[in-house]
Amino acid sequence: MADQQMLKFVTVERDMPEKRAAEDRKADFGEIYAEYADEKAKEQSARCSQCGVPYCQNHCPLHNNIPDWLRLTAEGRLQEAYELSQATNTFPEICGRICPQDRLCEGNCVIEQSGHGTVTIGSVEKYITDTAWEKGWVKAIAPATERSESVAIIGAGPGGLAAADVLRQAGLQVTVYDRYDRAGGLLTYGIPGFKLEKDVVMRRIEQLEQGGVRFKMNCDVGPDVAFEDLRSKYDAVLIGTGVYKSRELPGPGAGAAGIVRAIDYLTASNRKSFGDDVPEFDSGELDAKGKRVVVIGGGDTAMDCVRTAVRQGATSVKCLYRRDRANMPGSQREVANAEEEGVEFVWLSAPKAFHGDAVTSVKVQQMRLGPPDATGRQSPEEIDGADFDEPADLVIKALGFEAEDLPKLWGQAELEVTRWGTIRAEYGTGRTTMKGVYAVGDIVRGASLVVWAIRDGRDAAKAILDDLSATQAVAAE
Repeated sequence: MADQQMLKFVTVERDMPEKRAAEDRKADFGEIYAEYADEKAKEQSARCSQCGVPYCQNHCPLHNNIPDWLRLTAEGRLQEAYELSQATNTFPEICGRICPQDRLCEGNCVIEQSGHGTVTIGSVEKYITDTAWEKGWVKAIAPATERSESVAIIGAGPGGLAAADVLRQAGLQVTVYDRYDRAGGLLTYGIPGFKLEKDVVMRRIEQLEQGGVRFKMNCDVGPDVAFEDLRSKYDAVLIGTGVYKSRELPGPGAGAAGIVRAIDYLTASNRKSFGDDVPEFDSGELDAKGKRVVVIGGGDTAMDCVRTAVRQGATSVKCLYRRDRANMPGSQREVANAEEEGVEFVWLSAPKAFHGDAVTSVKVQQMRLGPPDATGRQSPEEIDGADFDEPADLVIKALGFEAEDLPKLWGQAELEVTRWGTIRAEYGTGRTTMKGVYAVGDIVRGASLVVWAIRDGRDAAKAILDDLSATQAVAAE
């Protein structure tokens, strides 16, 4: 009977959850995809071919046991599906919403390669965990035994929170320090609500608090508490600060008013969704309403900015990217959503200069793709004499992020970093060159995906547990 539930990809077509019409979703920050109904989730899960070598699982950074929880969903065994999903992923309801499945699990689905359309893995993952919350299957952490060892986690983003979950389940005493007033990092203040509604993040943080994870918010390591004090107070310290230093724009006029950082723009918008007082938004500085908006960049952050500007009521929204559509780093699904909502992409274009004390236009240089660079991607080259002026009242820089100089900020010269300024840490464990200090997520990888931060946090937590157990064993001899 169970086998008859599966392998239906030949007779059942791929069917995503219903997507709200572009005109409707442009009017608010609600998520754009509806939830699967139970029968639809079963139907789509039953399309899985149950591969002997599951490429979807291999290409998931967390190596989630995707075929098995798809089978359980198809059989109506949702609680078991949730428990299996949760076993490898601290935040499956978040990954189901924001992972670029088209580049990871779904992009490597075998039936997609055979022309039948990929299994809708992300939507089923979201459905499973949302159902688990609704049914009360998601419980607060309840360690079998409390342990005396303690860990300080610097940064309440996905890497730090994933580590906190694993460590707390093992009974360790965990305290998370963060410079902001709410936990979640970019999950809270970076990613817009139309991709990840904020109550989804807040309920997970509340679950961690109920399980005994302590949060010290509005606490900036360095100015408010010394890094060395944390090392002396706790048995281990994990760094998960992320990378927040924005790359700057070159060219004359780049410092003009009206040219803003993506992180500032998105944070202001998300704070408004919480009902916070945001003077920079209320003054119009970080509000796109009634403005001609130009976003510079081609990654997921740029997609978040253009789609936010549409919802704020911009007069026009254009995205400049120096390569073409095929070579952009952002999700193609997000590009399609943005285009449906009225965003215009200007491919093979880069800013050359900015006009006006308060910006009035961008001088745009047209580009072509030349020979591949060291990474294998074709390098953009300027086309001599090919440029034009693009009117703009608000220019948003979404060129990526770099690491802050943590050794200098924290007075820790021995904290070794790479030539990119990221912390040098051992792959698979997060161990740094400082004893008892670990690092995870973007502060190690550079700007990357949430799912990789979760993977790093879970791996480092296991390394911390191993190291503390080894220390105890030595002490007991």
